[in-house]
Amino acid sequence: MAATSHFRTPFNGYSVKFSPFFADRIAVSASQNFGIVGNGHQYVLRRELNALNTAAQPSNPALAPGTTLPLVEEARFETADGIFDCAWSEESENVLVSASGDGSAKLWDVSRSPFQNPLRSFNEHEAEIYTISWNPTRKDVFLTASWDDTIKLWNPRENAHTRGSLKTFREHTYCVYAAEWSPHHADVFASVSGDCTLKIWDCRKNHSTLSIPAHDFEVLCVDWNKYNDCVVATGSVDRTVKLWDVRNPKKRTFHIARSRLRRETSKNGPIRRRYMLHCELRHDRSHVELEN
Repeated sequence: MAATSHFRTPFNGYSVKFSPFFADRIAVSASQNFGIVGNGHQYVLRRELNALNTAAQPSNPALAPGTTLPLVEEARFETADGIFDCAWSEESENVLVSASGDGSAKLWDVSRSPFQNPLRSFNEHEAEIYTISWNPTRKDVFLTASWDDTIKLWNPRENAHTRGSLKTFREHTYCVYAAEWSPHHADVFASVSGDCTLKIWDCRKNHSTLSIPAHDFEVLCVDWNKYNDCVVATGSVDRTVKLWDVRNPKKRTFHIARSRLRRETSKNGPIRRRYMLHCELRHDRSHVELEN
């Protein structure tokens, strides 16, 4: 049986992200009281891959099959408001950005102490930032999606003096729950909202290039197919997951209905495909699990 790593936080886990540079490094965003009121923690965890490989050896009698190995806390940054999401920099191995309940995006450097962090705080949104997406192709910009109905484009280097965002996208008419860059096209991203729509954008333009009435209720998440640049998946409060081909948006390619009582997210590791990172938001406690 493959070994599984666990980490428990005192706060409710909202987001888990693998580092694009190290297979054993994971960022975890957590909020007190489900983010309704209270503080936030931004964790950086490390998995001891050498210990895992040792445990997997049949000749090692000290560790039985199925042994659970801990995830070690490498860094922790505390905030006055809850943290709902995070994203690793695609340029610097020690830098990540967090989405905060006070409407700010906070930039952290794991190599520095908590007293030297955050490096910067980007403050323009008028409500909570719910998701952050760092561009994997251009590598120098990231998006913030907020409950103030807007999406903002940031470049930490270019904003160093002006302290302002590069652009604001305002078409959604209710909370924006997610904005995700295409892994294939440097200027293209998708967004979903409480207004039940899926929108496709080119950040060089002022308006979306495509708007789809995707679900009957609020749309909470979106992701791109990494092997087909035209396929997008959406998940909704209506308990359905749908796949869309943006070349033919009137034809839904796949639809699955499933009832869940808890919020879950799963992501494949960017470095090693055999690792799956799984985060559950439960009413009893927060739980991060790493599986082979």
